[in-house]
Amino acid sequence: MCCCSCCWSAPTAPDESHGPAPEKPAHGPATESEDPMTRIVNIALGQLGPVQKADSRASVVRRLCDMMREAKSLGADVIVYPELALTTFFPRWYIEDQAELHSYFERAMPSRDTQPLFELARALGIGFYLGYAELADEGGRLMQYNTAILVDKAGAIVGKYRKIHVPGHFEHEPWRQFQHLEKRYFTPGRSFDVHQAFGGVVGMALCNDRRWAETYRVMALQGAEMVFIGYNTPVHNAPAPQHDDLSLFHNQLAVQAGAYQNGCWVASVAKGGVEEGVDSIAGSLLVAPSGEVVARCITKGDEVVLGRADLDFCAVYKRTTFNFDLHRHPECYGLIVQKKGETLAADGTPWR
Repeated sequence: MCCCSCCWSAPTAPDESHGPAPEKPAHGPATESEDPMTRIVNIALGQLGPVQKADSRASVVRRLCDMMREAKSLGADVIVYPELALTTFFPRWYIEDQAELHSYFERAMPSRDTQPLFELARALGIGFYLGYAELADEGGRLMQYNTAILVDKAGAIVGKYRKIHVPGHFEHEPWRQFQHLEKRYFTPGRSFDVHQAFGGVVGMALCNDRRWAETYRVMALQGAEMVFIGYNTPVHNAPAPQHDDLSLFHNQLAVQAGAYQNGCWVASVAKGGVEEGVDSIAGSLLVAPSGEVVARCITKGDEVVLGRADLDFCAVYKRTTFNFDLHRHPECYGLIVQKKGETLAADGTPWR
């Protein structure tokens, strides 16, 4: 695990510079002369390495706790963990036995195994974002969601998000090297909400959501200043292997575009490495409202990297180039909500 000291300086690599660097207070180190009222949030990227099928939840939680302690020692206010952080990525298998499938889900949060993480957060005074598989009893019917929660520094859950853009396929496809059965195992969520936390407005998303412009825009229209995202992304894309060599590029491209076009900070965190024989990208990063990468992980294992987010820097974009109240024309965007795609209406019927 490490904390990159380079996170404090303006990026210089060609792929991280798109125009002039923002003024130093945007994400430079604090100084004695800095306005004490500036809304600074120290965000830790809590990247996980592989979680194998044989790894117990308790062992994973111990890893998360170790990372939380390190994040706190670096001065973090909140640590962002990946999607489905507590288990191996089980949608890669076709599982017919319901009891086996549900063994990967959490019926309550905190659970017995995750309680230590909540207790440590409260003791240290640090918040966290955590992705997991949720089994929810809704009127006697068990519903399965790909879920993330936001926990404050007192160890209390202040927000929950259920993944909306669920990727993959519904049925077993034996031709694949591994399955991606999220559509079979998870019901899509219903809304992109935002929450008051850590002195600002926080939104949440999961994995494939980061690729869709609507994800960021809906939260930005509610004033989002920070968006936390966890992901599991295999290097190999079975339906489109042409994407394989571009996996990391597409990951960064989507997050940078979402941050810049909506004037918000985006922390996107992976579970990477070779898990049950499947290689997944890492590349966890924190992106500023300028679209610049200001912190990133450099391994595919458990790693903690700290980034410093000045929430007031959002206004440099939200009140100028992306001043929605001044420049948007929603009266021209009707097709976005009227149509699902090129051929279908929003309700799934053929478009006429």
